Amino acid sequence: MLEMRPSRRPLILVVDDDPANRQLLDIMLGRQGCRVVLFESGDGVVEAARTLGPDLVLMDIEMPGLDGIEVTRRLRADPMTATTPVILVTGRTTLDDKVTGLDAGATDFVTKPFVPAELAARVRAAVRLKAAMDRLEDVQGVLVALANAVEAKDRHTEDHCNRLAGMAMELARAAGASHEDIEAIGYGAALHDVGKIGIPEGILHKPAALTELEWQQMRRHPVIGAAIIEPLRFGRIVAPIVRGHHERWDGAGYPDGLRAEAIPLGARVVAVVDTYDAITHDRPYRAGRDHATAMDILVAEAGRQLDPGLVGLFVEARDWQVFEVPDLDLGPRGLHPLAVA
Repeated sequence: MLEMRPSRRPLILVVDDDPANRQLLDIMLGRQGCRVVLFESGDGVVEAARTLGPDLVLMDIEMPGLDGIEVTRRLRADPMTATTPVILVTGRTTLDDKVTGLDAGATDFVTKPFVPAELAARVRAAVRLKAAMDRLEDVQGVLVALANAVEAKDRHTEDHCNRLAGMAMELARAAGASHEDIEAIGYGAALHDVGKIGIPEGILHKPAALTELEWQQMRRHPVIGAAIIEPLRFGRIVAPIVRGHHERWDGAGYPDGLRAEAIPLGARVVAVVDTYDAITHDRPYRAGRDHATAMDILVAEAGRQLDPGLVGLFVEARDWQVFEVPDLDLGPRGLHPLAVA
């Protein structure tokens, strides 16, 4: 039997235009404890995968209408199905055929005529992969919820994480970052203050100036945040963003006193957008300032607190005050886990 979550049988979409193959796979997978939904062509498979959330798509390549390669590409392009395992079952055996399928995003191949025991083993492996990815996504969703919980304690920072994620991804894109780095920077922005969970609330929301001892505690939050994130699969590239978002271009920041381009790009991006957002929104000790004033402050801090190149891109890109931040889904499926492995 396949490994299953409690009270849940794995759901597999079987896509094949040959009725005999569909029947064989239906019987074989049913005996393995799976629920099976059958399709005779690629039409409607992506929509079904979005709705049903299968553990695996087992699909022929050569079919009328959408073939298996094109369906795989569409599954990978959709954030809701990007991590769904896909096994292509095919009579094609050339290296070029396999390379094409892998480039499209296939998880595995099975060659016709297949040996049932081998196919069952590959299905088990794919289902285990999906279960592992789901656990990872659950952890990521919890972290984002924690970050939002920190912000929710203070009405002055309401929706701060989501605003920062949107602006950071836009600025990273303008800076020419790769797709994977843009996604990681979005997560770094959303989670940049998660370490404040470890800071006493009396310090976080103190209406007066902090004492030196209180500042020492406050300055620990990037280190705490990085420690929370580092054990996770995406921690290798997101934790440095969280740790470094209070570093300064001139080397006078914390916690490590990094200078200029020694500061990770993502941390420099977050520093720019975090500064802008802090200036333009109300705080307990002052009212938010207008867009033009915020831009003047950013320019004044370029080369001191902030990366001058990124400030230039930020100033030139658009009127960020009226920029409508997209409704980012930074929960379980917001960041493709494979993109930051």
